[in-house]
Amino acid sequence: MASRLVRRSRRWLSRRSSHPLDVLAVVVALAVGAVVLWVSMDLFAYHSVNDDEGVYLLQAAMLLEGKLFLTPPADIADLVRPWFFVEESTSAGPQLYPKYAPVPAAMFAVGMLLGEPRLTLGAVAAGSSLLLYVLGRDVADRTTGLVAVCLLATAPLFVLSSSVFLPYAPTTFWNLAFAVAYLRAVRRDSRRYAVAAGVAVGVAFFARPYTAVVFAAPFIAHTLWRLWRGVQSGRMRRRIELATAISVPGLCFVALTLAYNAVVTGSATTFPYQAFAPRDGLGFGEREILGYTEQYTPALGVEAAVEALSLFVTTFAPLGVLGVVLAAAGVSVALREAWVDQEESLVVFGLVPAVVLGNVYFWGTLNGLRNGLIDLLGPFYHFDLLVPVSLFGAVGLVTLARRVRADVSARLSPGRARLVLVLCLVCAAPVVASAERAALSEPWAENRQRTENLGATYEPFHDETFDDALVYTPDPYGDWQQHPFQYLRNDPGFDGSSLYVLDEGPDADVRALDATTRTPYRFTYRGEWTGAVTPVEPELTRLRVLEGERVSATSRFGAPDGATSASIRLETESDVARYRVDSADGRVSVAWDLSAQGASVTNHPQAAGPTRVDLPSGASEVDLVVRFATVGGASVTYRQEATVSAEDGRIRVLWPPETRVCRLRPECGTEGTWVGPDGDYLSGVSVETAARVATTDS
Repeated sequence: MASRLVRRSRRWLSRRSSHPLDVLAVVVALAVGAVVLWVSMDLFAYHSVNDDEGVYLLQAAMLLEGKLFLTPPADIADLVRPWFFVEESTSAGPQLYPKYAPVPAAMFAVGMLLGEPRLTLGAVAAGSSLLLYVLGRDVADRTTGLVAVCLLATAPLFVLSSSVFLPYAPTTFWNLAFAVAYLRAVRRDSRRYAVAAGVAVGVAFFARPYTAVVFAAPFIAHTLWRLWRGVQSGRMRRRIELATAISVPGLCFVALTLAYNAVVTGSATTFPYQAFAPRDGLGFGEREILGYTEQYTPALGVEAAVEALSLFVTTFAPLGVLGVVLAAAGVSVALREAWVDQEESLVVFGLVPAVVLGNVYFWGTLNGLRNGLIDLLGPFYHFDLLVPVSLFGAVGLVTLARRVRADVSARLSPGRARLVLVLCLVCAAPVVASAERAALSEPWAENRQRTENLGATYEPFHDETFDDALVYTPDPYGDWQQHPFQYLRNDPGFDGSSLYVLDEGPDADVRALDATTRTPYRFTYRGEWTGAVTPVEPELTRLRVLEGERVSATSRFGAPDGATSASIRLETESDVARYRVDSADGRVSVAWDLSAQGASVTNHPQAAGPTRVDLPSGASEVDLVVRFATVGGASVTYRQEATVSAEDGRIRVLWPPETRVCRLRPECGTEGTWVGPDGDYLSGVSVETAARVATTDS
């Protein structure tokens, strides 16, 4: 009896003893995860220029608080609406929900719960690498699986897209889990693996329904083929049971997806992305999102697919062109060599036409090419192509290596054969490194440039500790928060140490001020926002709220070199008052008063128009404009824009006003410039401002 137990124990231990290559695969997978984690923290320290990352991170924070909806303060709901969130009105007020399914965000929330959401990115990369190893081991052998993981790690598409908070890598993780479980279920006739396959593909469907369906297509075809063969072989019943074990949990997640739709959109068959943009979906015809309309035709779909695949082959595939060539050779080997399971390899190869043709039917690739995101992160809609290319590339590379070793061993002594093989590896290393560098260098450099520019943009926030702050932010892309400044995100409850609101003009600024008791700040920048392609100069200013019967202000403007004359204007939406400057030498000092009755300049004589500009009741803007004419007819204009609110004989002023300086035009946008107390624009240019609350008779 005891000897029998010993024998059984030995057999149990032998079955579970780890093969050295299995251990090495785990080490390599962890290393891949560490690389992705490092790239995410270094290259994408402020996230990529794909502002969808902020959507998923905010959604992750919502899930951690048990929320499917945001409920912003009703008075400022339009000022805090995040990018790609759907707004709907309810009896309790406005509520917002993201256009994306919650699965990727839930995965990111795990890392967020651990203190660093990027941990999820590393874990997903490591998990996908390990699953690819298992897939390669099952289809071919352990060596092939390990080489496949190494090839996957060389793919710029994998490294870059896995390092950002987007859904493509997480969805592929679940798709890979499905592929491994499905093939094991079929090979071992295992219900346990069949159920696991159904769960995995169901989760993938919940994450990205169309991506999951496209990936599952060759496996569905294989299942139907097996059922047909089952009829001929008399094994129909068992194969139906296995197919049912896969489909039932998968359909449960489909039902969960539809239930989620019903909760957030009110209709089980209306996905959140459809609620956001009804014509932003599958198929040909007129497609539209946020005012961008395209007549999407099959020809345009093929054109976009060819361009994306060209980028994939030349830049973003494992080892670039070399990797694709190896993969093509690997497909040929898989169809002829006995050490590769031909039936399973055909199923995996079926992913190539499925992914390529499936994405022709979706206009997302066209958008990604036109907005430049695919150039930076790779053809992410084709992310699943990395699975067959890495696997068959490994088959091709392993076959080549084994044939070289066999030929060398047949001609040389063992010692010399080992020496030749080592020399071959040494000679091949620079070729591989050169191919990898050529593929990764351009997207790496472009993303690095944008990260450096984003870092400079957010620099003022590094030195500022907020405590119950209200931060006005610019909106170069329209009425959205987190677009483009996704690094500046509100908490799901809008109750964090800082509340970011859009700087939409006086009415919006005063509404935000009245809706909170927070300390106001203004975040703005100098330059033209180009998606962080070119740098801007940021400015974060703490604002004071001056409130009383009258606010008395003084602004001193330095005369630029060569100034010959100056003029002053005080402007509101309806009135303009002009004042004369007797001398433009040195500085021009302007004393201007603001009250509920109006605004006026008090230390310069009237030149034209009224002596005072009237202020409407409520929020408005008063602009002080000082224009210097210089030698040769050029001009330099100072413009100070003050937000004011006049009510019941009292006035509130947000101070200091936003100051800009520009040349050759009277209006100064962000493309113009502003100066600080020391001046940083033209020689002689400087600005100083001061204000105080005064009584009407002081």
